[in-house]
Amino acid sequence: MNLGTKRIVLAVTAVVLFVAAVAASGFTGYRFWSDRQAERARAASVTATQRTLEAIFTYDYKSVDNELPKAANNLTSDFRHDYLILIKNDIAPAAKQKDLTVRATAEAAGVISTDRSHAVVLAYLNQVLTSKDSPQGSVLSTRVRVSLDKDAGQWLVAKIDPI
Repeated sequence: MNLGTKRIVLAVTAVVLFVAAVAASGFTGYRFWSDRQAERARAASVTATQRTLEAIFTYDYKSVDNELPKAANNLTSDFRHDYLILIKNDIAPAAKQKDLTVRATAEAAGVISTDRSHAVVLAYLNQVLTSKDSPQGSVLSTRVRVSLDKDAGQWLVAKIDPI
């Protein structure tokens, strides 16, 4: 092999190695970015779940008509519609009849599955209920599976299933 051929082979090898290094760097960068996005989605969906559960399951009979509809802003349109009907027809009348006060706390939550636009979260919810029949209060603990959809950058609860 003469000197000219060696230089061409060396140049081609250098170009191939450079392209391979750029491709590997790009792939690694994409994976890092993708993993960070997934972690952000997990953290944001858990936060949204806890905040929303506490808002929709906490109310006082004196202000139930004002409190609970505000919490509906954190729900998807279909679930919001059903929730508002439930408030009007069942929750508010029962709360007023029994002088019911409920304080909910999402004690723990963890992601079951997530992607960029949908998440499923398992949460443990404790509720302290007081009423005219039970002024000392009682505690209700529940596990719920919460489905969320991301809409315009915000995680909204689409469904809540007790487990």
